[in-house]
Amino acid sequence: MVSVAIRLRPFRAISFDLDDTLYDNRPIIMTAEQRLLNYLAEHHPLTQAWELEDWQALKRQLIEQCPSLAHDTSASRLVTLEQGLMTLGYTKTEAAKGAQLALAYFVRQRSDFVVADEVLGKLERLAERYPLIGITNGNVDAHRIGLGGLFEFVLHPGNGTRMKPYPDMFYQACHRLNISCDQLLHLGDSFKADVQGARRAGCQSVWLNPAFDREPGEPGMGCLPHITITSLSDLSLLI
Repeated sequence: MVSVAIRLRPFRAISFDLDDTLYDNRPIIMTAEQRLLNYLAEHHPLTQAWELEDWQALKRQLIEQCPSLAHDTSASRLVTLEQGLMTLGYTKTEAAKGAQLALAYFVRQRSDFVVADEVLGKLERLAERYPLIGITNGNVDAHRIGLGGLFEFVLHPGNGTRMKPYPDMFYQACHRLNISCDQLLHLGDSFKADVQGARRAGCQSVWLNPAFDREPGEPGMGCLPHITITSLSDLSLLI
């Protein structure tokens, strides 16, 4: 079902959020977190003293001390791993090396799946007409999950680039595509991150509601999406 709030203007490229828009990210992250705990227990036995909640509490503490970490998914996990390993008794050298290896392992595990053929097929049809890109707050490896040949590039926050709903990645995307912001159509599941982020940057927005394998959500405060769709299949009605 398609609901139109603002008529779309001509656009020249389409950007997609990844997590919970093109696939259900919840079971993927839960599995990756458990695998990481198992990995740490095997390679750094002192970590058996901590549960997932202990690592999460440390991450929140570190972000409170250094708010910029909130805008870098990989950096925040790396710093958390290193600080946690040192807290548990490992030397700074051991912790630094261990954290780097553990982060690489986690990214592999959270990217250990392939986007469904049905979704890839829809993207392939769109890619025949428009350049497609990804704009994500996460750190999934787009190539490993099957999007490398479809998306011209994927943007992630970090290194001074803030997460959605800040407009940073939308500006970067339009610059790289050599288009004006109103010529980018962005689709995502989050009313706050995707709709508000796109609208703040002057881009057009499509809200996928409900999100992938979720119940319908309620809009929050802020600008309306141009279009609301209930399924990725609805995209064919818009293009």
